[in-house]
Amino acid sequence: MSLSADDIGRIIKTKITDFDAPVVSAESGVITALADGIAQIYGLEGAMAGELLEFPKGVFGMALNLEEDLVRAIIMGPYEGLSEGDEVRTTGRIVEVPVGRELVGRVVNALGEPIDGKGEIATKERWPVERPAPGVVDRQPVDTPAATGIMAIDALVPIGRGQRELLIGDRQIGKTAIAIDTIINQKGKNLTCIYVAIGQNAASVARVAALLEEYGALEHTIIVSATAAEPAALQYLAPYSACSMGEWFMERGEDALVVYDDLSKHAWAYREISLALRRPPGREAYPGDVFYLHSRLLERAARLSQERGGGSLTALPIIETQANDVSAYIPTNVISITDGQIYLEGDLFYAGTRPAISVGLSVSRVGGDAMTKGLRKVAGGMRLELAQYRALAAFAQFSSDLDRSTRDQLERGRRLTELLKQDQYQPVPVSHQVMVIYAGTNGYLDQVPVEKISSWSAQFRRWIGQTRTQLESQLEERQALDEELEAQLKEALEEFNQGFDTGPVAVAAGSQEG
Repeated sequence: MSLSADDIGRIIKTKITDFDAPVVSAESGVITALADGIAQIYGLEGAMAGELLEFPKGVFGMALNLEEDLVRAIIMGPYEGLSEGDEVRTTGRIVEVPVGRELVGRVVNALGEPIDGKGEIATKERWPVERPAPGVVDRQPVDTPAATGIMAIDALVPIGRGQRELLIGDRQIGKTAIAIDTIINQKGKNLTCIYVAIGQNAASVARVAALLEEYGALEHTIIVSATAAEPAALQYLAPYSACSMGEWFMERGEDALVVYDDLSKHAWAYREISLALRRPPGREAYPGDVFYLHSRLLERAARLSQERGGGSLTALPIIETQANDVSAYIPTNVISITDGQIYLEGDLFYAGTRPAISVGLSVSRVGGDAMTKGLRKVAGGMRLELAQYRALAAFAQFSSDLDRSTRDQLERGRRLTELLKQDQYQPVPVSHQVMVIYAGTNGYLDQVPVEKISSWSAQFRRWIGQTRTQLESQLEERQALDEELEAQLKEALEEFNQGFDTGPVAVAAGSQEG
Protein backbone atom coordinates (compact mmCIF):
# COMPACT_ATOMS: atom_id res chain seq x y z
CA MET A 1 0.00 0.00 0.00
CA SER A 2 1.44 3.38 -1.05
CA LEU A 3 0.82 6.72 0.67
CA SER A 4 -0.11 9.78 -1.25
CA ALA A 5 1.61 13.11 -0.81
CA ASP A 6 -1.48 14.43 1.07
CA ASP A 7 -1.37 11.51 3.53
CA ILE A 8 2.32 12.05 4.22
CA GLY A 9 1.73 15.77 4.78
CA ARG A 10 -1.17 15.06 7.14
CA ILE A 11 0.95 12.58 9.21
CA ILE A 12 3.82 15.07 9.50
CA LYS A 13 1.44 17.84 10.63
CA THR A 14 -0.08 15.50 13.27
CA LYS A 15 3.36 14.54 14.56
CA ILE A 16 4.40 18.19 14.80
CA THR A 17 1.17 19.09 16.63
CA ASP A 18 1.53 16.20 19.13
CA PHE A 19 5.25 16.79 19.72
CA ASP A 20 5.70 17.76 23.38
CA ALA A 21 9.38 17.59 24.35
CA PRO A 22 10.74 19.97 27.00
CA VAL A 23 12.94 22.78 25.79
CA VAL A 24 16.45 22.44 27.19
CA SER A 25 18.32 25.70 27.47
CA ALA A 26 21.86 25.84 28.70
CA GLU A 27 23.90 29.03 28.72
CA SER A 28 27.64 28.98 28.74
CA GLY A 29 30.22 31.33 30.17
CA VAL A 30 33.98 31.52 30.62
CA ILE A 31 36.06 31.51 33.80
CA THR A 32 37.95 34.82 33.99
CA ALA A 33 39.44 34.44 37.48
CA LEU A 34 39.89 31.51 39.87
CA ALA A 35 41.10 31.66 43.47
CA ASP A 36 40.23 30.35 46.96
CA GLY A 37 37.46 28.10 45.67
CA ILE A 38 35.68 31.03 43.99
CA ALA A 39 35.23 31.26 40.21
CA GLN A 40 34.55 34.55 38.46
CA ILE A 41 32.59 33.78 35.26
CA TYR A 42 31.89 36.10 32.35
CA GLY A 43 28.53 35.46 30.70
CA LEU A 44 25.69 33.33 32.13
CA GLU A 45 23.28 36.29 31.96
CA GLY A 46 20.34 33.99 32.73
CA ALA A 47 21.87 32.25 35.76
CA MET A 48 19.73 32.02 38.91
CA ALA A 49 20.87 32.60 42.48
CA GLY A 50 21.77 29.22 43.96
CA GLU A 51 21.77 27.52 40.54
CA LEU A 52 23.94 24.48 39.97
CA LEU A 53 26.73 25.24 37.46
CA GLU A 54 28.65 22.61 35.52
CA PHE A 55 32.43 23.02 35.27
CA PRO A 56 34.79 20.85 33.21
CA LYS A 57 36.03 17.47 34.54
CA GLY A 58 32.79 16.68 36.41
CA VAL A 59 33.12 19.53 38.92
CA PHE A 60 30.03 21.50 39.98
CA GLY A 61 29.55 24.92 41.51
CA MET A 62 26.83 27.13 42.91
CA ALA A 63 26.07 30.66 41.65
CA LEU A 64 25.96 33.11 44.57
CA ASN A 65 26.82 36.61 43.31
CA LEU A 66 24.86 37.75 40.25
CA GLU A 67 26.52 40.97 39.07
CA GLU A 68 25.95 43.14 36.01
CA ASP A 69 28.37 41.43 33.63
CA LEU A 70 29.69 38.46 35.60
CA VAL A 71 28.73 35.71 38.03
CA ARG A 72 30.76 34.66 41.07
CA ALA A 73 30.28 31.03 42.09
CA ILE A 74 31.57 28.73 44.81
CA ILE A 75 33.13 25.50 43.56
CA MET A 76 31.91 22.36 45.34
CA GLY A 77 34.84 20.01 45.08
CA PRO A 78 38.48 20.03 43.92
CA TYR A 79 39.24 22.93 41.64
CA GLU A 80 42.95 22.31 41.00
CA GLY A 81 42.20 20.97 37.50
CA LEU A 82 40.27 24.11 36.47
CA SER A 83 41.87 27.13 34.85
CA GLU A 84 40.96 30.50 33.38
CA GLY A 85 39.31 30.20 29.99
CA ASP A 86 37.42 26.99 30.84
CA GLU A 87 33.76 26.87 29.82
CA VAL A 88 31.02 26.84 32.47
CA ARG A 89 27.40 25.87 31.72
CA THR A 90 24.13 26.44 33.58
CA THR A 91 22.00 23.40 34.40
CA GLY A 92 18.63 25.01 35.14
CA ARG A 93 18.58 23.22 38.52
CA ILE A 94 19.03 24.46 42.08
CA VAL A 95 21.65 22.58 44.13
CA GLU A 96 20.07 19.29 45.23
CA VAL A 97 20.93 16.35 47.50
CA PRO A 98 19.63 12.77 47.59
CA VAL A 99 16.97 12.13 50.23
CA GLY A 100 15.26 9.00 51.47
CA ARG A 101 15.42 6.10 53.89
CA GLU A 102 18.35 4.60 51.96
CA LEU A 103 20.66 7.20 53.59
CA VAL A 104 19.98 5.93 57.13
CA GLY A 105 23.01 4.20 58.62
CA ARG A 106 25.43 5.86 56.20
CA VAL A 107 28.10 8.58 56.35
CA VAL A 108 27.82 11.06 53.47
CA ASN A 109 29.41 14.35 52.46
CA ALA A 110 27.61 17.68 52.03
CA LEU A 111 26.43 16.64 48.54
CA GLY A 112 24.96 13.36 49.82
CA GLU A 113 27.74 11.22 48.33
CA PRO A 114 28.81 8.20 50.46
CA ILE A 115 32.22 8.44 52.13
CA ASP A 116 32.01 5.40 54.43
CA GLY A 117 33.27 2.83 51.90
CA LYS A 118 30.01 0.86 51.94
CA GLY A 119 29.17 1.38 48.28
CA GLU A 120 26.75 3.59 46.39
CA ILE A 121 23.41 4.76 47.82
CA ALA A 122 20.48 4.10 45.49
CA THR A 123 18.05 6.87 46.43
CA LYS A 124 14.95 7.61 44.36
CA GLU A 125 14.53 11.34 45.08
CA ARG A 126 16.60 14.51 45.17
CA TRP A 127 15.51 17.64 47.02
CA PRO A 128 16.88 21.22 46.86
CA VAL A 129 19.17 22.11 49.75
CA GLU A 130 17.29 25.39 50.22
CA ARG A 131 13.55 25.01 50.83
CA PRO A 132 11.03 27.49 52.30
CA ALA A 133 10.17 27.00 55.97
CA PRO A 134 6.60 25.88 56.81
CA GLY A 135 4.22 28.79 57.38
CA VAL A 136 2.43 29.56 60.63
CA VAL A 137 -0.83 27.87 59.57
CA ASP A 138 1.09 24.71 58.61
CA ARG A 139 2.41 24.25 62.16
CA GLN A 140 1.00 23.07 65.46
CA PRO A 141 2.27 23.63 69.03
CA VAL A 142 5.08 21.43 70.31
CA ASP A 143 3.62 19.00 72.88
CA THR A 144 5.40 15.66 72.37
CA PRO A 145 8.64 15.01 74.29
CA ALA A 146 11.87 14.16 72.49
CA ALA A 147 13.42 12.52 75.55
CA THR A 148 17.21 12.80 75.68
CA GLY A 149 17.71 10.26 78.46
CA ILE A 150 19.66 12.95 80.36
CA MET A 151 17.87 13.73 83.62
CA ALA A 152 19.21 17.28 83.90
CA ILE A 153 17.66 18.10 80.51
CA ASP A 154 14.42 16.08 80.55
CA ALA A 155 13.52 17.36 84.04
CA LEU A 156 14.70 20.98 83.82
CA VAL A 157 14.91 22.09 80.15
CA PRO A 158 12.78 19.55 78.25
CA ILE A 159 13.01 19.31 74.47
CA GLY A 160 9.91 18.66 72.35
CA ARG A 161 9.56 17.21 68.87
CA GLY A 162 9.63 20.15 66.47
CA GLN A 163 11.56 22.43 68.84
CA ARG A 164 14.85 24.27 68.24
CA GLU A 165 17.00 24.01 71.37
CA LEU A 166 20.49 25.50 71.41
CA LEU A 167 23.46 23.76 73.06
CA ILE A 168 25.95 26.49 73.96
CA GLY A 169 29.21 26.62 75.89
CA ASP A 170 32.99 26.71 75.64
CA ARG A 171 34.95 24.04 73.81
CA GLN A 172 35.48 20.57 75.29
CA ILE A 173 32.86 20.72 78.06
CA GLY A 174 30.36 18.19 76.75
CA LYS A 175 28.15 19.76 74.04
CA THR A 176 28.74 17.00 71.48
CA ALA A 177 28.46 14.38 74.26
CA ILE A 178 24.91 15.58 75.04
CA ALA A 179 23.99 15.42 71.34
CA ILE A 180 25.37 11.88 70.98
CA ASP A 181 23.59 10.72 74.17
CA THR A 182 20.36 12.14 72.75
CA ILE A 183 20.83 10.21 69.49
CA ILE A 184 21.63 6.99 71.39
CA ASN A 185 18.45 7.42 73.48
CA GLN A 186 16.24 7.47 70.35
CA LYS A 187 16.78 3.78 69.65
CA GLY A 188 13.39 2.18 69.02
CA LYS A 189 11.49 5.48 69.42
CA ASN A 190 10.68 6.18 65.74
CA LEU A 191 12.87 9.27 65.57
CA THR A 192 15.37 9.39 62.70
CA CYS A 193 18.51 11.34 63.65
CA ILE A 194 20.89 13.30 61.43
CA TYR A 195 24.27 14.37 62.81
CA VAL A 196 26.05 17.13 60.87
CA ALA A 197 29.77 17.59 61.51
CA ILE A 198 30.93 21.02 60.26
CA GLY A 199 34.60 21.93 60.19
CA GLN A 200 35.75 19.06 62.44
CA ASN A 201 38.70 16.82 61.76
CA ALA A 202 38.01 13.50 60.06
CA ALA A 203 39.16 11.53 63.13
CA SER A 204 36.42 13.15 65.27
CA VAL A 205 33.75 12.25 62.72
CA ALA A 206 35.04 8.66 62.56
CA ARG A 207 34.96 8.50 66.37
CA VAL A 208 31.31 9.64 66.45
CA ALA A 209 30.37 7.08 63.77
CA ALA A 210 32.13 4.30 65.72
CA LEU A 211 30.38 5.31 68.97
CA LEU A 212 26.95 5.36 67.37
CA GLU A 213 27.61 1.97 65.79
CA GLU A 214 28.83 0.54 69.09
CA TYR A 215 25.63 1.58 70.91
CA GLY A 216 23.32 0.49 68.07
CA ALA A 217 22.34 4.05 67.16
CA LEU A 218 23.79 4.19 63.64
CA GLU A 219 20.85 2.15 62.36
CA HIS A 220 18.55 5.18 62.87
CA THR A 221 21.13 7.89 62.07
CA ILE A 222 22.54 9.68 59.02
CA ILE A 223 25.95 11.34 59.44
CA VAL A 224 26.67 14.31 57.15
CA SER A 225 30.33 15.27 57.24
CA ALA A 226 32.04 18.43 55.97
CA THR A 227 35.48 18.23 57.57
CA ALA A 228 37.97 21.03 58.10
CA ALA A 229 40.00 19.69 55.15
CA GLU A 230 37.10 20.25 52.72
CA PRO A 231 36.36 23.54 50.91
CA ALA A 232 34.42 26.20 52.80
CA ALA A 233 31.66 25.82 50.18
CA LEU A 234 30.90 22.27 51.38
CA GLN A 235 31.02 23.34 55.04
CA TYR A 236 28.51 26.06 54.15
CA LEU A 237 26.19 23.60 52.34
CA ALA A 238 26.31 20.73 54.86
CA PRO A 239 23.61 21.89 57.35
CA TYR A 240 21.17 22.80 54.57
CA SER A 241 21.70 19.40 52.93
CA ALA A 242 21.09 17.65 56.27
CA CYS A 243 17.97 19.73 56.86
CA SER A 244 16.52 18.64 53.50
CA MET A 245 17.24 15.00 54.41
CA GLY A 246 15.35 15.51 57.68
CA GLU A 247 12.46 17.30 55.97
CA TRP A 248 11.92 14.25 53.76
CA PHE A 249 10.92 12.31 56.89
CA MET A 250 8.89 15.23 58.30
CA GLU A 251 6.85 15.58 55.09
CA ARG A 252 5.90 11.89 55.40
CA GLY A 253 4.40 12.34 58.85
CA GLU A 254 7.47 10.96 60.64
CA ASP A 255 9.75 12.53 63.26
CA ALA A 256 13.37 13.54 62.66
CA LEU A 257 16.12 15.22 64.70
CA VAL A 258 19.05 17.20 63.27
CA VAL A 259 22.17 18.03 65.30
CA TYR A 260 24.22 20.90 63.80
CA ASP A 261 27.74 20.52 65.22
CA ASP A 262 28.48 23.33 65.13
CA LEU A 263 27.05 26.56 63.71
CA SER A 264 30.01 28.68 64.86
CA LYS A 265 32.21 26.94 62.29
CA HIS A 266 29.38 27.23 59.77
CA ALA A 267 29.39 31.00 60.24
CA TRP A 268 33.19 31.03 59.85
CA ALA A 269 32.90 29.13 56.56
CA TYR A 270 30.27 31.57 55.31
CA ARG A 271 32.44 34.53 56.34
CA GLU A 272 35.34 33.04 54.38
CA ILE A 273 33.14 32.56 51.30
CA SER A 274 31.63 36.05 51.57
CA LEU A 275 34.99 37.77 51.86
CA ALA A 276 36.30 35.78 48.88
CA LEU A 277 33.17 36.85 46.96
CA ARG A 278 34.06 40.47 47.86
CA ARG A 279 30.88 41.09 49.78
CA PRO A 280 31.20 44.02 52.22
CA PRO A 281 32.15 42.87 55.75
CA GLY A 282 30.27 44.00 58.86
CA ARG A 283 30.65 43.32 62.58
CA GLU A 284 33.51 40.87 63.32
CA ALA A 285 34.04 40.74 59.49
CA TYR A 286 30.82 38.72 59.04
CA PRO A 287 28.63 39.71 56.07
CA GLY A 288 25.40 41.59 56.72
CA ASP A 289 23.18 38.57 56.04
CA VAL A 290 24.78 36.25 58.60
CA PHE A 291 21.61 36.38 60.74
CA TYR A 292 19.55 35.21 57.75
CA LEU A 293 22.12 32.46 57.20
CA HIS A 294 20.99 30.71 60.38
CA SER A 295 17.38 31.89 60.64
CA ARG A 296 16.39 30.39 57.28
CA LEU A 297 18.02 27.11 58.37
CA LEU A 298 16.55 26.82 61.88
CA GLU A 299 13.07 28.05 60.89
CA ARG A 300 12.71 24.88 58.82
CA ALA A 301 12.42 22.93 62.09
CA ALA A 302 8.74 22.56 62.93
CA ARG A 303 5.91 20.32 64.06
CA LEU A 304 3.53 20.18 61.11
CA SER A 305 -0.24 20.39 61.50
CA GLN A 306 -2.35 17.24 61.19
CA GLU A 307 -3.50 18.42 57.74
CA ARG A 308 0.17 18.33 56.64
CA GLY A 309 0.73 14.88 58.15
CA GLY A 310 1.78 15.82 61.71
CA GLY A 311 5.49 15.10 61.16
CA SER A 312 8.22 17.01 62.97
CA LEU A 313 11.81 18.16 62.54
CA THR A 314 13.67 18.95 65.76
CA ALA A 315 16.85 21.04 65.61
CA LEU A 316 19.73 20.89 68.12
CA PRO A 317 22.19 23.55 66.96
CA ILE A 318 25.50 23.77 68.81
CA ILE A 319 27.38 27.04 69.33
CA GLU A 320 30.89 27.30 70.75
CA THR A 321 31.59 30.35 72.91
CA GLN A 322 34.95 31.95 73.69
CA ALA A 323 35.61 32.32 77.43
CA ASN A 324 31.90 32.03 78.34
CA ASP A 325 31.03 35.07 76.21
CA VAL A 326 27.37 34.48 75.26
CA SER A 327 27.04 38.13 74.17
CA ALA A 328 29.23 37.68 71.08
CA TYR A 329 27.72 38.17 67.61
CA ILE A 330 26.92 34.61 66.51
CA PRO A 331 25.77 33.31 69.95
CA THR A 332 23.29 36.19 70.41
CA ASN A 333 22.00 35.71 66.86
CA VAL A 334 21.29 32.00 67.35
CA ILE A 335 19.87 32.48 70.87
CA SER A 336 17.32 34.91 69.41
CA ILE A 337 16.28 32.38 66.73
CA THR A 338 15.91 29.27 68.91
CA ASP A 339 13.23 28.18 71.42
CA GLY A 340 15.62 28.11 74.35
CA GLN A 341 19.19 27.17 75.19
CA ILE A 342 21.06 24.63 77.29
CA TYR A 343 24.08 26.48 78.65
CA LEU A 344 27.08 24.40 79.69
CA GLU A 345 29.35 26.05 82.22
CA GLY A 346 33.09 25.42 82.36
CA ASP A 347 33.30 25.91 86.15
CA LEU A 348 30.68 23.20 86.74
CA PHE A 349 32.41 20.84 84.32
CA TYR A 350 35.80 21.16 86.00
CA ALA A 351 34.16 20.83 89.44
CA GLY A 352 32.90 17.39 88.40
CA THR A 353 29.25 18.23 87.63
CA ARG A 354 28.63 16.40 84.36
CA PRO A 355 26.65 17.17 82.29
CA ALA A 356 27.70 20.70 83.28
CA ILE A 357 24.30 22.33 82.70
CA SER A 358 23.75 25.73 84.29
CA VAL A 359 20.23 25.71 85.75
CA GLY A 360 20.03 29.50 85.97
CA LEU A 361 21.05 30.26 82.38
CA SER A 362 19.37 27.31 80.64
CA VAL A 363 15.77 27.61 79.51
CA SER A 364 13.23 25.84 77.30
CA ARG A 365 10.53 28.13 75.93
CA VAL A 366 8.31 25.10 75.33
CA GLY A 367 8.64 24.16 79.00
CA GLY A 368 6.25 21.68 80.58
CA ASP A 369 4.42 21.12 77.29
CA ALA A 370 7.29 18.85 76.25
CA MET A 371 7.24 16.76 79.46
CA THR A 372 5.23 13.70 80.42
CA LYS A 373 2.68 14.29 83.19
CA GLY A 374 4.65 12.14 85.61
CA LEU A 375 7.91 13.99 85.08
CA ARG A 376 6.17 17.38 85.22
CA LYS A 377 4.64 16.45 88.58
CA VAL A 378 7.87 15.38 90.28
CA ALA A 379 10.23 17.92 88.66
CA GLY A 380 7.99 20.98 89.01
CA GLY A 381 9.75 22.52 92.00
CA MET A 382 13.17 21.02 91.32
CA ARG A 383 14.39 23.84 89.07
CA LEU A 384 13.55 26.46 91.69
CA GLU A 385 15.18 24.43 94.46
CA LEU A 386 18.41 24.08 92.46
CA ALA A 387 18.47 27.78 91.52
CA GLN A 388 17.96 28.76 95.19
CA TYR A 389 20.65 26.27 96.23
CA ARG A 390 23.19 27.85 93.85
CA ALA A 391 22.43 31.32 95.27
CA LEU A 392 22.57 30.07 98.87
CA ALA A 393 25.79 28.13 98.28
CA ALA A 394 27.50 31.27 96.96
CA PHE A 395 26.27 33.21 100.02
CA ALA A 396 26.95 30.47 102.59
CA GLN A 397 30.68 30.28 101.87
CA PHE A 398 31.06 33.69 103.59
CA SER A 399 29.13 32.65 106.72
CA SER A 400 29.37 29.68 109.07
CA ASP A 401 26.37 30.63 111.22
CA LEU A 402 23.34 29.40 109.27
CA ASP A 403 19.83 28.65 110.55
CA ARG A 404 18.42 25.14 110.32
CA SER A 405 16.13 25.76 107.31
CA THR A 406 19.05 27.21 105.29
CA ARG A 407 21.26 24.23 106.19
CA ASP A 408 18.47 21.82 105.18
CA GLN A 409 18.04 23.63 101.88
CA LEU A 410 21.78 23.45 101.18
CA GLU A 411 21.85 19.73 101.99
CA ARG A 412 18.85 19.05 99.72
CA GLY A 413 20.47 21.09 96.92
CA ARG A 414 23.75 19.14 97.20
CA ARG A 415 21.86 15.86 96.92
CA LEU A 416 19.78 17.00 93.94
CA THR A 417 22.91 18.24 92.17
CA GLU A 418 24.61 14.89 92.79
CA LEU A 419 21.48 13.04 91.65
CA LEU A 420 21.55 14.77 88.25
CA LYS A 421 25.13 13.69 87.52
CA GLN A 422 25.17 11.03 84.85
CA ASP A 423 27.73 8.90 83.08
CA GLN A 424 28.14 9.35 79.35
CA TYR A 425 26.37 6.97 76.90
CA GLN A 426 24.01 5.77 79.67
CA PRO A 427 20.59 7.33 79.00
CA VAL A 428 17.99 6.93 81.75
CA PRO A 429 14.41 5.89 80.81
CA VAL A 430 11.69 8.42 81.71
CA SER A 431 10.08 6.00 84.19
CA HIS A 432 13.35 5.74 86.11
CA GLN A 433 13.79 9.52 86.00
CA VAL A 434 10.36 9.98 87.60
CA MET A 435 11.16 7.56 90.44
CA VAL A 436 14.64 8.90 91.19
CA ILE A 437 13.61 12.58 91.08
CA TYR A 438 10.56 11.83 93.26
CA ALA A 439 12.90 10.33 95.84
CA GLY A 440 15.18 13.38 95.73
CA THR A 441 12.44 16.01 96.01
CA ASN A 442 10.42 14.19 98.70
CA GLY A 443 13.14 13.64 101.29
CA TYR A 444 13.95 9.97 100.66
CA LEU A 445 17.63 10.86 100.12
CA ASP A 446 18.03 13.23 103.08
CA GLN A 447 19.69 10.51 105.18
CA VAL A 448 21.90 9.24 102.35
CA PRO A 449 25.45 10.74 102.40
CA VAL A 450 26.12 13.04 99.43
CA GLU A 451 29.04 10.93 98.21
CA LYS A 452 26.75 7.87 98.02
CA ILE A 453 23.90 9.47 96.02
CA SER A 454 25.20 8.17 92.68
CA SER A 455 25.56 4.70 94.15
CA TRP A 456 22.03 4.89 95.61
CA SER A 457 20.58 5.93 92.23
CA ALA A 458 22.32 3.15 90.29
CA GLN A 459 21.41 0.46 92.83
CA PHE A 460 17.81 1.64 93.20
CA ARG A 461 17.20 1.59 89.42
CA ARG A 462 18.75 -1.87 89.19
CA TRP A 463 16.63 -3.07 92.13
CA ILE A 464 13.42 -1.64 90.60
CA GLY A 465 14.15 -3.45 87.35
CA GLN A 466 14.49 -6.74 89.21
CA THR A 467 11.69 -6.52 91.80
CA ARG A 468 9.15 -3.92 90.63
CA THR A 469 8.85 -4.50 86.89
CA GLN A 470 5.10 -3.89 87.00
CA LEU A 471 5.55 -0.43 88.56
CA GLU A 472 8.19 0.38 85.96
CA SER A 473 6.02 -0.72 83.01
CA GLN A 474 2.91 1.09 84.34
CA LEU A 475 4.85 4.35 84.73
CA GLU A 476 6.14 3.96 81.17
CA GLU A 477 2.68 3.14 79.82
CA ARG A 478 0.62 5.78 81.65
CA GLN A 479 3.33 8.49 81.56
CA ALA A 480 1.72 9.87 84.72
CA LEU A 481 2.17 9.40 88.46
CA ASP A 482 -1.36 8.92 89.81
CA GLU A 483 -2.24 8.16 93.46
CA GLU A 484 -2.08 4.38 92.98
CA LEU A 485 1.40 4.45 91.40
CA GLU A 486 2.63 7.04 93.91
CA ALA A 487 1.61 4.75 96.80
CA GLN A 488 3.49 1.85 95.16
CA LEU A 489 6.55 4.07 94.63
CA LYS A 490 6.56 5.24 98.27
CA GLU A 491 6.38 1.64 99.44
CA ALA A 492 9.24 0.65 97.11
CA LEU A 493 11.43 3.55 98.26
CA GLU A 494 10.89 2.78 101.93
CA GLU A 495 11.67 -0.90 101.39
CA PHE A 496 14.83 -0.15 99.40
CA ASN A 497 16.11 2.45 101.90
CA GLN A 498 15.79 -0.05 104.73
CA GLY A 499 18.27 -2.32 102.99
CA PHE A 500 20.59 0.39 101.63
CA ASP A 501 23.80 0.86 103.59
CA THR A 502 24.12 4.58 104.38
CA GLY A 503 27.29 4.13 106.38
CA PRO A 504 30.77 5.05 105.13
CA VAL A 505 31.96 2.80 102.31
CA ALA A 506 35.13 2.83 100.23
CA VAL A 507 33.86 3.78 96.75
CA ALA A 508 30.39 4.63 95.43
CA ALA A 509 29.17 2.25 92.74
CA GLY A 510 27.92 4.96 90.40
CA SER A 511 31.08 7.08 90.28
CA GLN A 512 31.18 9.62 87.48
CA GLU A 513 33.49 9.62 84.53
CA GLY A 514 34.15 12.50 82.15
